[in-house]
Amino acid sequence: MAYWLFKSEPDAWSWDQQKAKGKAGEEWTGVRNYQARNNMRAMQIGDLGFYYHSNEGLEVVGIVEVCKLAHPDSSTDDPRWECVDIRAVRDMPKPVTLKDVKANPKLADMALVTSMRLSVQPVKPEEWEEVCRMGGLVPAP
Repeated sequence: MAYWLFKSEPDAWSWDQQKAKGKAGEEWTGVRNYQARNNMRAMQIGDLGFYYHSNEGLEVVGIVEVCKLAHPDSSTDDPRWECVDIRAVRDMPKPVTLKDVKANPKLADMALVTSMRLSVQPVKPEEWEEVCRMGGLVPAP
């Protein structure tokens, strides 16, 4: 299993909206960055990801699961862009802020710190465990 981080502006698509989609999940559309698209192409069914509110909140608020492999993004006719579908798994008991991530030396190399603009990022297993611990999830899901 691999781990990821999905960024969303809460006024565009919030954690509550994601949860409301239930088991069916929702397409993660609108990504127009090749590296983020390639990250989605690498995902497998069952991979887990952090759901991160960007611009407003700046915090990990939930955990999602990849429920459909990369496929054409329905929000564009451009064949270069693909997306996965994700579904909400659980709330983060205590949201983990960007400030807290940056303050933790164990997370100094996390893509959230080093590649802040990337909307879909890989998360290393040890980073996953540390953020889960910070958010009150022990052991990590």
